[in-house]
Amino acid sequence: MKNTIHMLKSVTNTQMMSFVITTEDGKVMLIDGGWRQDAAYLLEYLRTLTGQAVPHVDAIWLTHPHSDHILAFLELLDNHRDAFTFDRVYYNFPSVQFIRQEDNDYPTLEAFYTHLPLFADKINIVSGGDAYDFGAAHVDVLYSPDYEFNHNVCNNASVVFRVTLGGKRILFTGDCGVEAGRKILRLVGADGLKSDFCQMAHHGQNGCDRAFYEAVAPDVCFWCAPDWLWDNNAGKGFNTHIFKTVEVRGWMREMGAGTHYVIKDGTQVVEL
Repeated sequence: MKNTIHMLKSVTNTQMMSFVITTEDGKVMLIDGGWRQDAAYLLEYLRTLTGQAVPHVDAIWLTHPHSDHILAFLELLDNHRDAFTFDRVYYNFPSVQFIRQEDNDYPTLEAFYTHLPLFADKINIVSGGDAYDFGAAHVDVLYSPDYEFNHNVCNNASVVFRVTLGGKRILFTGDCGVEAGRKILRLVGADGLKSDFCQMAHHGQNGCDRAFYEAVAPDVCFWCAPDWLWDNNAGKGFNTHIFKTVEVRGWMREMGAGTHYVIKDGTQVVEL
């Protein structure tokens, strides 16, 4: 294997987030995974990538407990438990009571907690300031939820971390909101955020603000956005023209980010 980033496509053409990172020394990391409908594609992708009938994942990172991020992992546990193996799951999730105060997606978090006995010996609760190594990949946790925010509570509870691999720094923001983004900027400073690659928060709209991205100053942006979200034209079944994706795209263009990978174009692979 090589040092690569794989941003997986959405099977259902909805917003979701699923990344696989491989290292030159054979390590495999999964970040989130998407909806339940994305699980079969993810599993087959891992088989092909690893060349293993039962693929092994060294580290599963879950940014926050929204359905479009973690239900694929729960689906694998429910219906494909013998089809893959993994060493550890890295996360820091709030209580159901905290999420329930504002977020209607709390049943997903309830479901996650009911699954804990299936991997109780593999849990790793992360905190800001933690550092981990997976072969050639180094991970720094920049932020973990501190629950001071009473707005956009689940998105602002995203774990934000940076992977350093192949001489490049890749920032993962999950669905981090404006409030948490501003706090991260205060905590680590602009120099501490600078990265070569950035996964755009909340699928590229209504996430972190411009000042956050100015500090990151990425050359390459990852957009977990289907076509209707990328173009701010949601189409049938959705409210239209309510998203800020085009505005954020404008920010990044003005900042000089010259390369953009988008799931509307299918699975994207970047070699480092």
